[in-house]
Amino acid sequence: MHKLSVSDIISNIESGKAFEAVSDDYSFTLKIEKYVPYICGAVHDGHQFRQSLWDNCLHTEYERWYEEDPCTKQMVHSFPIVIAGCDSRFEYDLNRPPETAIFDTAWGKQLWKETLPENEKQHSLGKHANFYKVVNTLIGKLESNFQNVIVFDMHSYNWKRWDREVPVWNLGTSNVDNDRYGNLIENWRAKLGALQLPNGIQSTSKINDTFQGNGYFLKYITQNFRNTLVLATEISKIYCDELSGVIYPEVVKSVENQLKDLIPLQVEEFHKSV
Repeated sequence: MHKLSVSDIISNIESGKAFEAVSDDYSFTLKIEKYVPYICGAVHDGHQFRQSLWDNCLHTEYERWYEEDPCTKQMVHSFPIVIAGCDSRFEYDLNRPPETAIFDTAWGKQLWKETLPENEKQHSLGKHANFYKVVNTLIGKLESNFQNVIVFDMHSYNWKRWDREVPVWNLGTSNVDNDRYGNLIENWRAKLGALQLPNGIQSTSKINDTFQGNGYFLKYITQNFRNTLVLATEISKIYCDELSGVIYPEVVKSVENQLKDLIPLQVEEFHKSV
């Protein structure tokens, strides 16, 4: 992996170069082993929180971790194209538009002791903008090469905060073309529901049960590229103890290994049907 400027990352994509890099401000990573018609994304995987914000933040590190999506990059890291955030969504949220990407309150609690200075906001929003410059170039390149592209938009959510039974997997589809892609979405739901997970975990899967797919990553791609399907794929945090922060590596590895088979099958079906 190399440290590259955003302009160098964009140049590499435009020239069709294979590479693996972290942005020079360490805000996101991008791996392109080869150019293929699908991407795996983990925009909420990051946990970094820059030092200049520490003393002003009312949320603890655990409270930030609780709302992030740990291990979502690991679950898909073996695929040819993977883009992932490195920074915590508590600094700026890559799954929100720029105007709401920086929280004042987060999950019912004031985030900052004092109003965040404008220079701090602009620092973070610059990273947000750079990420989407790269996303725009990358999707544009893949649509140019392959016409039709599929994005696996990986997230996790806290199932213990719900007061009802919720699925292990949730697909959010309210902002994609369900007339065009409905059968593919249902096929993806069924594949996820058939996973065999350790520790007696039943791999249930539903569509728009807990979240409806309103994230900016999905919306940005869908609104700017007419031939790219984004599958907003949420796994409940059955792979960790939400209350203690302990990760269950055997569950993470099981998901990772089975996605190695399921994602290529879904890509193949996608290209046969579009």
